[in-house]
Amino acid sequence: MDWTPGGVSSDIEDRRGDSGGGGGFNLGGGGGGLGIVGFILVVGFGLLTGHGFLGSILGGLAGGGMGGGVPVQQQRQQTDGPVQDSASEHRDVQLVSFVLDDAQKTWATLLPQEAGHNYRKAKLVLFRNETQSGCGDAQAATGPFYCPEDERVYIDLDFWDELKRLGGNDSEFAQAYVITHELGHHVQNILGTEAKVQQAMRNPSTRSAASVDLELQADCYAGVWAHTTQQRNIIDGKDVNEALNNAAAVGDDHIQKMQRGTVSPENFTHGTSAERQGWFKRGLSTGQVSACNTFQAGADGFGG
Repeated sequence: MDWTPGGVSSDIEDRRGDSGGGGGFNLGGGGGGLGIVGFILVVGFGLLTGHGFLGSILGGLAGGGMGGGVPVQQQRQQTDGPVQDSASEHRDVQLVSFVLDDAQKTWATLLPQEAGHNYRKAKLVLFRNETQSGCGDAQAATGPFYCPEDERVYIDLDFWDELKRLGGNDSEFAQAYVITHELGHHVQNILGTEAKVQQAMRNPSTRSAASVDLELQADCYAGVWAHTTQQRNIIDGKDVNEALNNAAAVGDDHIQKMQRGTVSPENFTHGTSAERQGWFKRGLSTGQVSACNTFQAGADGFGG
């Protein structure tokens, strides 16, 4: 991925120096962490609103779903302190900043042209272990997620290491895929897709399908941004393959197989590995917002 490290985006809210409690990720099972089974259970029993890269437990903590949270400004009781990071983490922050600014600039151009909506910027919150969001308590174990209540993306940078344990990787463009997937949820919020899907999720018979469609569309929107980077020679085929590897690592079927060795499609919230890869590739190949209508097309991203 061809980019130049620079400053930190003005749209990043850095809470890594906050006095948060609790531990971060621990898929290995030691040191009081969740362990791999516990982590996957968090994912499996996550809120079916489709805002997290893996799924989240924020709904129950926010009092009846994403809509029940108190604005983050009223919830935070942590004390800010100086941010201490390693050289590698500092570079990660600069990468996040580059991707965030580039993607938001891209959407500011695309949305009015292709969807007739003006784009409004999201914020991205960096935190360690846990923090408060407009959707409730945010913990590292939930993975990156987007909160529509405060229009923020939340990321604990330790997630990159844990993603590798799921079979993914922490390459630069693979990280960019995760970030732009979450920004895809912000685009859905702007377009009104979010509200419509929330309504569908109230019906148990359509909840899983609606969640999957929402997540796959966010993958497609990530691909739309990737299309623009490909046109500008920022990425190449190797970068794309690394992002697709991450898409496969976070497919519902892959995670369920890791958990119990079997697959239960009725419990899907994000789509299979093949579906997540297919929709990302569709956005990448077309570069069009209109190509990302997961609610009408076939599951592989090329039907309907």
